[in-house]
Amino acid sequence: MEPAAISVLKRAVEMDEKEQYTKALILYEEGVQILLNIVKETKEASKKGHFTTKAKNYLERAEKLKSFIHARKLDGLYRESTRIENGSTGHSYASVFGRFLDGTVTYINIEDPYIRTFHQCQNLVRLCELAVQKCCTLSRISLLTTYDSVDNNQITRLAELKENLASHKISFDFSFSETLHDRKISLSNGWIIKIGRGLDYFKAPDGKFVLGICDLDLRPCLETTVDIFHKAHLQDSGS
Repeated sequence: MEPAAISVLKRAVEMDEKEQYTKALILYEEGVQILLNIVKETKEASKKGHFTTKAKNYLERAEKLKSFIHARKLDGLYRESTRIENGSTGHSYASVFGRFLDGTVTYINIEDPYIRTFHQCQNLVRLCELAVQKCCTLSRISLLTTYDSVDNNQITRLAELKENLASHKISFDFSFSETLHDRKISLSNGWIIKIGRGLDYFKAPDGKFVLGICDLDLRPCLETTVDIFHKAHLQDSGS
């Protein structure tokens, strides 16, 4: 258990130094919980005191981070940026922005010009799966994309997703724009995720039975940037 705490807290400090504060906060909290579990199981007084002090120090840092993030959110100033390197792994949707999907999210607005081909529509399904799992009060997802005049199956795929989401009591609407360029995911809790390449930042797999086919954390990525910021008063464009 001790090596696990060291690994998690080392990662927390790395994220802290890179100003990836929301990631760092989650890791600090996870690491502190591991340390507290060690304290409960340790009988030796000196070790118990050592780990208690460590837990207290990291908890204080976590609380400071939480206050900092909250204050910046209220001011509409919170922002963090990440560069995904070409060929790197560990960047599934859950890893990149899953921490912002929670019970406070009631709707999600997606703007992405490239939800057109089979694999791009699959990427959308993956995002919807993640949202359904993590957002217990989610009621609506909307998509703005560009129309594919070559692939007639685009609307069929999106209509199938609409029908399936309805069975989960989630409405899904999609519309098309001829001029859409920017990529953006807006959550009703105020978080906005901008990915340079949109959802389509994974490289094509090398085969049909290789690692990364199912688990996107194992899929090599194309180079892109991820900008995440918070807008305190996000308006529901669909209401």
